[in-house]
Amino acid sequence: MTPWTNRPIKTLDQIKALQNAVPVIETDRLILRLPRIDDWAVLEPIWTTDRSIHIGGPFTPEAAWLDFNQLVAGWVLRGHGALTICTRDGAVQGMVLLGHEFGDPDPELGWLLTEAAEGHGYATEAASALLPLCRNIYGDAFVSYIAEANTPSIRIAEKLGAVKGTPHPRRTDDVVAYRYTSKGGSND
Repeated sequence: MTPWTNRPIKTLDQIKALQNAVPVIETDRLILRLPRIDDWAVLEPIWTTDRSIHIGGPFTPEAAWLDFNQLVAGWVLRGHGALTICTRDGAVQGMVLLGHEFGDPDPELGWLLTEAAEGHGYATEAASALLPLCRNIYGDAFVSYIAEANTPSIRIAEKLGAVKGTPHPRRTDDVVAYRYTSKGGSND
């Protein structure tokens, strides 16, 4: 275990209070909950391997850790952020989020999966379960930013009712905003 992933004992009550303030969303197969420091061991390869090519990676371990922390910090700064995707047995499968990263014009519904989680429908199920929170907070004013080469994520966004919009104005790597509207797809 690296020093920055150690949990300070004196703050356990504060951590539990924050965890209780963040919604837990359950589906038939999944539990979406506040990320825990213990999740990092499973989630790190999402950022530090070739799996991260569509999100600007691979990242150095330090940059990966900082990005993970940024996604989790959204809960404190904006009242929304990342949730860890777990199967009912508690196995960590990835993350789903409503976030608003630096430089993004719109808030984003996003998902990141471990390699083992791909192909099981977890991203679609988790993102679909998070849609009501996205709509409650932002109405139709949120997107999924997806690299045009990331066809699995494009399929997920389209299943959720998103429609291909305009390129991201600050990115040069063919990232497009997929817009969610109350009139589109399964979002009626």
